[in-house]
Amino acid sequence: MASRHTISREEAPPQWPLPPRQRPQLADHSRETLMAYLETAPLDEVDISDPIYWENDAHWPFFRRLRDEAPVHFTALNAERHRGFWSVSRWADIMAVDTNHQVYSSDAHLGGITLFDMDADFIMPMFIAMDPPKHDVQRKAVNPIVSGMNLASFESLIRSRTEEVLDGLPRGEAFDWVDRVSIELTSRMLATLFDWPQEHRRKLTYWSDVSTSDPEIPGNPQKEERQGILLGMLQEFTQLWNAKVNAEPGNDLISMLAHNPATRNMPPMEFLGNLVLLIVGGNDTTRNSISGGVYFLNKNPGEFAKLRADHGLVESMVSETIRYQTPLAHMRRTALEDTILGGQRIRKGDKVVMWYHSGNRDERAIENPDAYVIDRPRARQHMAFGFGIHRCVGNRLAELQLKILWEEILKRFDNIELLEEPERVPSAFVKGYKKMMVRIPA
Repeated sequence: MASRHTISREEAPPQWPLPPRQRPQLADHSRETLMAYLETAPLDEVDISDPIYWENDAHWPFFRRLRDEAPVHFTALNAERHRGFWSVSRWADIMAVDTNHQVYSSDAHLGGITLFDMDADFIMPMFIAMDPPKHDVQRKAVNPIVSGMNLASFESLIRSRTEEVLDGLPRGEAFDWVDRVSIELTSRMLATLFDWPQEHRRKLTYWSDVSTSDPEIPGNPQKEERQGILLGMLQEFTQLWNAKVNAEPGNDLISMLAHNPATRNMPPMEFLGNLVLLIVGGNDTTRNSISGGVYFLNKNPGEFAKLRADHGLVESMVSETIRYQTPLAHMRRTALEDTILGGQRIRKGDKVVMWYHSGNRDERAIENPDAYVIDRPRARQHMAFGFGIHRCVGNRLAELQLKILWEEILKRFDNIELLEEPERVPSAFVKGYKKMMVRIPA
């Protein structure tokens, strides 16, 4: 972390922090400068949803200060973008929100589950963005995909694919781990879950990235283009749905949705919403934890040595990696009534943002949370998968994929060298990696 010092108002960029549409003006500001600013800036003058902080992995000081000074804090800056929101940063307060769906709603028609509301003309209901009872019956429709029997049947397939991908990696030369391993393995698994053609599996990754992208970031699809891309996805999946609904029930997500009474008559936008949910859920957690594991072990060589010496630590290392990465930084709820949280009065209709990645660094709940410790006791005690009725439905499958990957890595490689700092996703929602150059010693 950068040493603590104050940036004077004269030295600070004008109207700091600039909204994302002006981000090119921030190109020369380093991670250290951003972190130093967040160490001292008045909390009310920071809009932590600005992707510049996440792209530079610079947000940590702000959330430490929130946990210590204002654990339930309202952000009004840049309210034209997001209407203002409450940040919930401590473990206990996040749990209080996440386990109380009677007061804190996920409903897509109230805005949904991310800090930014769904477009009013393009609402995509999905079961994670529903409240009971509809949430419960739709989630139940896809639960069989991650049953114990299914996980057992997936294991040999995941292992054979992992072996193939790892054996195909170059030795002694630089390559992008995100593309060659993280995306490749997750896209293959996604295609299997949907019974999607493997030769077109990268479409799933593309749609996942588009669905979570911020249209104000230069180079990302604008609102109309993004909607058009997602409607194109819906059209392609509707063709698959029509084939499944007229066939015998199969062991894939589309067949499960098409044949379950609770989901077989979904309106098109609801089908699209559930597609987005399942694609993003099956992609981002695993994909970014695969990259995060390599990054964290490089930054903590003592832990890498510990893992090489004892392969039995793989399972706890996987859980610690998921906690430390927290691939989805937040989930949002909307207050259904006036209430009190952390001593603050929350009004009906207010946005309440649970910062999972901050809860996973809360020393009130986790001992020495800023350290990456692969043999941490109770390593699965983290909130990267959420809690309550919306806890990630595929968490066991994600853990299985990561466990098999690291078992196979340790069989083959003594080291995976990080060559430079990775390129990160400019998003306050998906906490991930765009590119990470590594080398496996020859």
